[in-house]
Amino acid sequence: MLGNGWTEVVALVAGYGIAALATPAGVSGAVLLLPFQISLLGTPSPQVTPTNLLYNVVATPGALYRYWRQGQTGGRLTLGLIAGTVPGVIAGSVIRVELLPGPRVFDLVVAAVLLPLGIWLALTAPAPGKEPGRPVRLIPAPALVVLAAAVGCVGGIYGIGGGALLAPVLIGSGRRAAEVAPATLASTFVTSVAGVITFTILSIHTPGAVAPDWPVGVALGAGGLAGGYTGARLQSHLPDTLIRRLIGVLVIAIAAWYLASGLG
Repeated sequence: MLGNGWTEVVALVAGYGIAALATPAGVSGAVLLLPFQISLLGTPSPQVTPTNLLYNVVATPGALYRYWRQGQTGGRLTLGLIAGTVPGVIAGSVIRVELLPGPRVFDLVVAAVLLPLGIWLALTAPAPGKEPGRPVRLIPAPALVVLAAAVGCVGGIYGIGGGALLAPVLIGSGRRAAEVAPATLASTFVTSVAGVITFTILSIHTPGAVAPDWPVGVALGAGGLAGGYTGARLQSHLPDTLIRRLIGVLVIAIAAWYLASGLG
């Protein structure tokens, strides 16, 4: 822990940079903040999970507002994701506190989930011949809700809101980043609100650091609020292939960090 006020300052700057980098792909950046919080800020487990969810709550409105101004709302995709992720994150929050409080299993499972997704995105190209502005519905609506529930559960366990997992899957299936980004970020926001509330309630009856670290979470989120707005504004100037490659490399790097941490 840095201490003496520097923790919040560093968190503010990190939140801005990470959100600006991740928002164009529909990812809030919370998944990138997990190793940062653990290694540099010293946030203990399992408190790191609700603190990350608090970051999402504060940070994502900036990007969502910018996407709304650009006419990007995600449409029915947003509603389908929220229908699955909200009950999923509540279940995941309970699992995190009751069954997975230790760091080793936490690290290994994160790596197992993220590494295949990152490789898939980094080594494959978007499907050719898609008409701009026309959604590609390769995943049926009922299956999408089930997928979102599973991802919401994982997000509740690891504090990533779910966008870091949903965005690679949806972009990889052929959907355009311009549709995926606002939908996954809206889902991340609503899901994270539910997660923070759940962890706060659990902290009343559970010993240890279970509730969010409010100063750190708010500082991270404040930086992410501005960074998310910046990233959303940049998205229209970036090709989908570049966004896909970028998020793929980031996900692989994060998965490698967790794998090394878990094995070590």
